[in-house]
Amino acid sequence: MLSSSTRRARIMMERVKRKKNPLIYKSWSKKRKHKWLARRQRQERRFRRRGFIAVLVSMLFLGALLVSIIMKGYTAFLKTRILLPVEFTAQAIEQDDYGLLIRNALQQIFPEAADPGKIRDLQALVSRMAVHRLRDMVKLDPALTGQKQEIWLPASSDVDILFKSRLYDLPDKRGRMSDEQAEWITDLAARDMLKLTFNTEFFTGADSREPEQAGVLGAVMGSFFTILVCIAFAFPLGVATAIYLEEFAPKNWLTDLVEININNLAAVPSIIFGLLGLSIYLNFFELPRSSSLVGGLVLAILILPVIVIATRNAVRAVPDSIRYAAAALGATPVQVAFHHTFIYALPGMMTGVILGIARALGETAPLLMIGMVAFITDIPQDLTDPAVTLPVQVFLWANNPETGFVEKTSAAIIVLLVFLVSINALAIYIRRRFEIKW
Repeated sequence: MLSSSTRRARIMMERVKRKKNPLIYKSWSKKRKHKWLARRQRQERRFRRRGFIAVLVSMLFLGALLVSIIMKGYTAFLKTRILLPVEFTAQAIEQDDYGLLIRNALQQIFPEAADPGKIRDLQALVSRMAVHRLRDMVKLDPALTGQKQEIWLPASSDVDILFKSRLYDLPDKRGRMSDEQAEWITDLAARDMLKLTFNTEFFTGADSREPEQAGVLGAVMGSFFTILVCIAFAFPLGVATAIYLEEFAPKNWLTDLVEININNLAAVPSIIFGLLGLSIYLNFFELPRSSSLVGGLVLAILILPVIVIATRNAVRAVPDSIRYAAAALGATPVQVAFHHTFIYALPGMMTGVILGIARALGETAPLLMIGMVAFITDIPQDLTDPAVTLPVQVFLWANNPETGFVEKTSAAIIVLLVFLVSINALAIYIRRRFEIKW
């Protein structure tokens, strides 16, 4: 370490050099300055490269995830059907034994399957919902009795998976299918008695224990009713709270405490809101369990802090000159808030509300706590019917051991992503279309 006298001496010598050789000192300081700027520019270029690499890696991971989901799920939009020569015998129709019609049709194609075990394996090629299809056909047209028609019936889930992936020639990829069943599938495919069609049942049906019968309409309707209740409660309450806190509430310790609690609620884990709904809505008010009404109320509490914070930011962004001009023209504080401030802040409010809805649409944990995880085979018709949402349906199918539900899970995720992307695109459109720049 240099002493203070030595440092003072060096400073004095530096001053003398400046006075004697100002040009030399100036060029030296300029060269030093250029080195410093070059170093700063190199650091900035390195930072930009690292940022670009980070974004590129993130996009690669996201792209790999989306590709994996799409590759596993797009096959669920297609369905395998089997062409069978069905003879509508009067005896089977009178006995309501439409399974007999399917067995007879299969035995016409494969007469060698005579013993009960082979007949059982043969009938396993066709979906169980084919019986209901034949019954509905006879109800719509009783004149089919005694006739013989070639009808495309839905195949079972195992046949569907093997035919889509063309794995019936690989013994280690057949799953539960026996070698004889694989030979039958190969024979049907060679005869052009198997084909892929658009799976309308996936978009028009509800949950089912059979993968080939499962659909997402029940979950879509449950999500619709749940979000409807959520908006009806969260939007007016959140907007009114934000406007009061921003425009009318006095600035004291009480309002500061309320603001702190609102900010803290936005970071509370979502399962806590599920416990709150379980204790209040179900145990205290005894509302219908597993209903969209309770689910919507729980999600309304969940997104309420998000709406309040977004609305307050939108209201705060409105210039004070708007408020002063309205007050100067004789408007009351309430008229200033709702006739002027609210109108100009509405685009920002709507953006916050839509983003809150997108978060609510993707929530699962709070809905599990209030019982919206039941096996529901009926499509809900009103707010009090038992229902599930799309994220819960994904959770249920992901835990199902049946192989056919793997593609159903990915397909449901694709449907959910489409809804989320649409909601976020709507928020971006509203912000850009109605945003006012001051």
